[in-house]
Amino acid sequence: MKIGIVGAGAVGAACAMATLMGGCASELVLVNRGRDRAKGMATDMGYGAPLSCTTKVTDGDYSDLAGATLVMITVGVNEKAGGATDRSDPLGRLRLLDKNAEAYRQVVPLITAAAPDAVLLIVTDPPDPLAYLTRELAGHERVLSTGTLLDSLRFRVHLGRRLKVAPTAVEALVLGEHGTSQFFHWSGARVGGVPISDALDQSGLIQGDDVRATIENEVRYANITIIEGLGASQYGIGMVCARIAEIVLRDERAVVPIGVYNSKLGVTLSLPSVVGRDGCLQILDPPMSHDEQVGLQKCIETLHKAQERIR
Repeated sequence: MKIGIVGAGAVGAACAMATLMGGCASELVLVNRGRDRAKGMATDMGYGAPLSCTTKVTDGDYSDLAGATLVMITVGVNEKAGGATDRSDPLGRLRLLDKNAEAYRQVVPLITAAAPDAVLLIVTDPPDPLAYLTRELAGHERVLSTGTLLDSLRFRVHLGRRLKVAPTAVEALVLGEHGTSQFFHWSGARVGGVPISDALDQSGLIQGDDVRATIENEVRYANITIIEGLGASQYGIGMVCARIAEIVLRDERAVVPIGVYNSKLGVTLSLPSVVGRDGCLQILDPPMSHDEQVGLQKCIETLHKAQERIR
């Protein structure tokens, strides 16, 4: 099966490398405004491809996306270039919305004309309102944003560090917006089936708002910490995109926190969702505490305002 990646910047490169190493696609097509960069990337990765898989890596134009099962879209200005690295800025990634929406209005029609049956995975920040816009431009429901899957992995990592257990043993979700209005589903967090509050107590860790606030800040601003060191948050999201590609191409029907349009709420945000070959197959509504319900409503309001900006 064919996967396309539109945008060959730092994030696009990380998505391509992770997808290539995962080996879920028979063909990987890289499309970039400056084709020389896509060609160089495809050539470089192609020489190493025989070590891991039989994926064919090529550069191309939009027409070369024909027949793609999934297309990742990574075009646009990133957080550092767009001035979205201030921890005190309530807009966060939403500061990039207007400029990146302009780029999407140009590229999405070209992608859908070439690959009308593809699932579209929105990676560019802010991914949720851009996925909402993409759904309108594409005229179909097979649109996903990377949503809060990466945030949820970060949540699991930081909880695992506190508990001194493997993150794979932690079940914990960040829900809502991939941005400053996201909320943490503490009431559903578990480790080995034990509620996270009990697990923290049993590990001798002090309970209270300070512990939760510290972990939430570590997760919410992890991207800025990474950007301060690397200049771009790229490797984690690249691995997330490769995993989503596997889920779609293999029709796994895995349940992940991913950004999809929720007709009941009128916004694109992340809740646990069943994902397969046709994109989102079902959205699940987890039980929430009062504070989490308040957080969800705040997130919905934030995303409604963002969507209105780009209508």
